[in-house]
Amino acid sequence: MTRITAIGALALGLVLGIGALAFSTSAPVSGPPPGSLGAQEAAEVDTSSVAEMALGAADAPVTVIEYASYTCPHCATFHAGPFKQLLADYVETGSVRYVYREVYFDRFGLWASMVARCGSAERFFGITELLYDQQSDWTRGEPADVAAALRRIGLTAGLEPETLDACLGDADTAETLVAWYRENAEADDVTATPSFVINGQKHSNMSYQDMAGIIDGLLEE
Repeated sequence: MTRITAIGALALGLVLGIGALAFSTSAPVSGPPPGSLGAQEAAEVDTSSVAEMALGAADAPVTVIEYASYTCPHCATFHAGPFKQLLADYVETGSVRYVYREVYFDRFGLWASMVARCGSAERFFGITELLYDQQSDWTRGEPADVAAALRRIGLTAGLEPETLDACLGDADTAETLVAWYRENAEADDVTATPSFVINGQKHSNMSYQDMAGIIDGLLEE
């Protein structure tokens, strides 16, 4: 299980805007490194513009919030199997509302989030599936290699090149996402990924059987 270490440590050498990292189109990947915002600075950022990515009925009796990082192998494992079972068994039947919240351990996870969110809510979960399916490929190599691989995933998902480049070069959005992540992680005391908040109760990574047991218990109440 990937642990969230001291937030400030994530900033070591991870300044996204420095170095003019660019794609073949010369659009730089911008934004603050995860953890570079101090607590006071993060609190001053208006995060109301960040959309909550969710599936299922808004009035479902059970809400499952997943905290996950696109660079977390355990999160990829969850999305390869248990997540699909959760959708079929509970979300699509109206019993569960599922919410996905990104955790940024590193700049690559932040970049991936910016690609996923570039497609708005309509394409978010489709791009998320691509990111997890190809995680072992795009997380390898130098930063420029990772950036290029993420851009290819965005193009495969149907994003226009100009739109994708604009999203990846949006430093204001990157800063807002980092502040939003910190707000959520601190509010729910998230210290590892994947973590799940089920009707307000935090749980660590677990088997699908254990998750289903918790959900069934709540549905019976």
